[in-house]
Amino acid sequence: MDHGYSPARALPLLFPRGKMGGSMRYLVAFLFAVSASSPVFAHWHEAQSEHFVVYADDSADDVKKFAEMLERYHSALGFLTRRDIPSPSPSNRVTIFAVGNERDVRKLVGENASNVAGFYIPRAGGSRAFVPDVRVSHGDPHFSFIVLLHEYAHHFLIGSSRYAMPNWLSEGAAEFFASSRFPRDGSVQIGRPAYHRAAELYYAADVRVEELLDHELYEQNRGKGYDAFYGRAWALYHYLTFSEERGGQLAEYWRVIAEGTPARAAAEQVFGDLDKLERELDSYLRQRRIHTFNLKPELVPIGTVTVRRLSEGMDEAMPLRIRSQRGVSREQALELLPDARKVAARYPNDADVLAVLAEAEHDAGNDAEAIAAADRAIAIDPTVENAYVQKGLSLFRIASEADDPDAAYAAAMVPFSKLNKLENDHPLPLIYYYRSFLERGEMPTETAKHALERAAELAPFDRDLALNAAIMQISEGKIGLARYNLKPVAADPHGGGMADQARALLAKLEGVDEGTALLGGELWSEPEIAASDTPAEPTEETLRN
Repeated sequence: MDHGYSPARALPLLFPRGKMGGSMRYLVAFLFAVSASSPVFAHWHEAQSEHFVVYADDSADDVKKFAEMLERYHSALGFLTRRDIPSPSPSNRVTIFAVGNERDVRKLVGENASNVAGFYIPRAGGSRAFVPDVRVSHGDPHFSFIVLLHEYAHHFLIGSSRYAMPNWLSEGAAEFFASSRFPRDGSVQIGRPAYHRAAELYYAADVRVEELLDHELYEQNRGKGYDAFYGRAWALYHYLTFSEERGGQLAEYWRVIAEGTPARAAAEQVFGDLDKLERELDSYLRQRRIHTFNLKPELVPIGTVTVRRLSEGMDEAMPLRIRSQRGVSREQALELLPDARKVAARYPNDADVLAVLAEAEHDAGNDAEAIAAADRAIAIDPTVENAYVQKGLSLFRIASEADDPDAAYAAAMVPFSKLNKLENDHPLPLIYYYRSFLERGEMPTETAKHALERAAELAPFDRDLALNAAIMQISEGKIGLARYNLKPVAADPHGGGMADQARALLAKLEGVDEGTALLGGELWSEPEIAASDTPAEPTEETLRN
């Protein structure tokens, strides 16, 4: 293959000496070893780049290198998938918090988090990833970094295609891209052996190719224990990517799927005999070496990465901000509030600290206090976006019980309108403009409907937003657009109730002609960014360390 890059760098596969050779035993021991913690620095730094914002109490140099590695990863994803997506608006970049060690990450998750190594929460205007302290490595990456790369691969693939991917393809692609390495010369190696899945492939219950390609069959046969689904999905994706005999089949399979062919039928149409594919995959996993993509620095260019040290006030406030940004219940917010007030009292002229206080007050249900703190922050620095968000959220909550709802919701929209002037493509002003009609019991205007659709375009990774845009479109008889928004939600293996609702709506749309309105426009499921009293759950794959 000649693509202007090196696709044929051979690397040892997972089982180079039979299924469990000496090197495999060493690898398993390595995978479960406890990594040494990074050194603790006294000051927090913020790195900003085209697609990421990183916060860490590490050295400025390490935080910058970490952001550069992430940008090179994004560039590599674009190069290999040949997907050219527009740069996100500032608020729709992925914000990454380096929160300490893995124990600190698990505390953020809460109960049932014994093996969390990091997690990601996608939401319009506030996608957040929480990982252990920055570990800049030009060798094999730490597992927490692999988790981040896996989740960002999902984020990238969802944002660059609205067609629903079969579960194995979605997870196999994310595992394939996450198995990356970043040498010192600025190159990126992608498609390396998924060493973090080695133990899974050896010890866990096997998953046949037929089950990967037919998710209903997989669900029928799966046991209650952990199986090798992720590892086998990676292996099949890797094999189909590099196999000369099956060259082009992966792209053809994805094309047939996108055209609406059911997954099992698409697999049989493109791959032929699935038992034969199973034997080929098993043979592939037994070979001594495999290929990987080695992308030279000039193929994965990145833009500018800027780093700044946060203020002394934010050095103290960042742990509070991280907890709030992860999502808290009212009870949890009330526990945080005294510390937030103490820090704000020590730094009364720090706008960022006051914005943290405004968020803590809002989460605790203290709307008047949240608005006061937000106003103080804006008076000091009118560019602190979170102050406008918290003020707007509190005003919306007040408006829900106002005697004059028209006046109250008009006032609630003022901070969002100012936020829109600061960042024209911030999705929250668009979402809340639409909601300002619904919550008054009025039919949204065409402008408000277009605003919601635009927000869904800006944040395609927010499944809740896509679902609500589809519900609105159903009420207008925009059946094609509604299906377009519903299909990725319905196919999300971690979508829970939202995926169930999307599948139910798609079933109702079967045979419905374009232009036929089925529902009223009043149904709304509030986006997580505005529902800070309900902590968001991390996606399933982050729980599998």
